[in-house]
Amino acid sequence: MEALQFDAQNRKLSLLKVPIPAHPKSTEVLIRVAYSGICGTDIHITEGKFPVRNTPFIMGHEFSGVVSSVGPDVKHIKKGDNVVVDPNSGCLTCDACHNGNYHYCTGSGIDKSTGTYKDGGWAEYCLVPADQVHKLSDNITLEQAGLTEPLSCVSHGWDRIIPIPVGSRILILGAGIIGNLWASVLHLQGHRRVVVSEPQEARRKLLAKLETGYDIIAPEELKTRKAKDLSWGVDLVIDCSGNAPAMEEALSFINSGGTFCIFGVSPPGTMMSVSPYALYKNELKIIAVKVNPFSFPKALGWIEAMGSRYLQYDKLGIKTYSLSQYEEAFKALKEGTVAKAMFKM
Repeated sequence: MEALQFDAQNRKLSLLKVPIPAHPKSTEVLIRVAYSGICGTDIHITEGKFPVRNTPFIMGHEFSGVVSSVGPDVKHIKKGDNVVVDPNSGCLTCDACHNGNYHYCTGSGIDKSTGTYKDGGWAEYCLVPADQVHKLSDNITLEQAGLTEPLSCVSHGWDRIIPIPVGSRILILGAGIIGNLWASVLHLQGHRRVVVSEPQEARRKLLAKLETGYDIIAPEELKTRKAKDLSWGVDLVIDCSGNAPAMEEALSFINSGGTFCIFGVSPPGTMMSVSPYALYKNELKIIAVKVNPFSFPKALGWIEAMGSRYLQYDKLGIKTYSLSQYEEAFKALKEGTVAKAMFKM
């Protein structure tokens, strides 16, 4: 089969012919991949800015597909089922895992992460643990299901920052796929006072296709608005950029009692300055979000509710590529001509 293998030591991504994974063991599932996304974290990985397994491995942690075969002890899915894979798990023995917080696991849980430590979905087939596989309802297409993992992260973020009263003034930093998904979810939930700040004109135009009516502007416009009206501000900032200077500046736009949600992933070692006095004076809340603990069922519920109104690839700025077009896909993402690239197998 074809697969995209990454060598972290040499920072090299290669399209190779590799054997199809062996027949699944007792609690494993072999999946024929249908759609597999390129995440912003994947770009950081190829740039050496995000920690992964040192030995070569197949990347890809956002994917849907069809069950090819199952181990003898797997009961909840069968051959031919349409499924999606949660790439994350924990050691299931430490205090964090026992408290339902496997994303805090500091034991062997990280070794189970599909697409960063174990072979992932940038291949025609992928072998995964059965307990990380979710069956799709008849109302969800494999194409839509390719967005389950990022939506599950948004779902976790949503749980961390609610309640968000309808009528709240909200600022989203970044109009990549995560910014677009946040915009879609907020619109679905009835929010209309939303500003999206995005430096790339191409991405601003892509977001406009969602027809949310949101105010989509360049970052410089934020400064202009604040300069014209010192009382101008928002109740909630959701950062989807991971850009420290942008986050630092956005803190000054938050109204008293407001919330700052750090959703975008910054490279390790990135720093930003925060005034403790400003946090005290305005009683600001800073909430960070890490991956997707037990939020796949919620994400699948969202997908059913969102449907084609929000999850059409052309509206979200998503383009599909073959594995052999990976260099073109990465280039399009970096240049901002697409919000997300998906490999279609």
